[in-house]
Amino acid sequence: MTSRIVLTYEDYAALPHDGKRYELHEGELSPMGAPSARHQLIIGNLYFILRVHVVATGRGQLFLSPFDCIMSDITVVQPDLVYVDETRRRLISERALEGAPTLAVEILSPWSRHIDRRVKMTLYARHAVDWYWIVDGDARTIDAYRLEGDGYRLNARLEGTAPRALPPFLDLPLAPAAIWP
Repeated sequence: MTSRIVLTYEDYAALPHDGKRYELHEGELSPMGAPSARHQLIIGNLYFILRVHVVATGRGQLFLSPFDCIMSDITVVQPDLVYVDETRRRLISERALEGAPTLAVEILSPWSRHIDRRVKMTLYARHAVDWYWIVDGDARTIDAYRLEGDGYRLNARLEGTAPRALPPFLDLPLAPAAIWP
């Protein structure tokens, strides 16, 4: 029987800067594929919409990937978008977010579907991320999941053409036409 090597944040931080992106999932190094142009357009649109709102309301901070969320010494993730409300602002350090964000947003890519829907959903729940949005550009949907107990429950969905607010931004109706390229 072989023993598994568990990597730590120190190992992760010491990785060579080879132009590739990685995450650390429970001590296992997970390479990340390059995002597509469509992925980047969607995340750019969402970032702009949410950033204007967060700045205007003065509630929290919004970060665009790559930005490390050090969930534990053996779990470091880089969600596409990270929202940190005022109650967690103290977790922001010079190097990263040192704990769980209020909201993690992932844009599905062909290579990331399983990781985002299974692996990351489990990791985010285990580390108490209150809200998790999965953005599906092909289906033109955003599913907003709320942490309940040790797992997520679908709380709201943006689909179709009608604007809809998604938690935790209940005072911000999102217009689908402004999100999808």
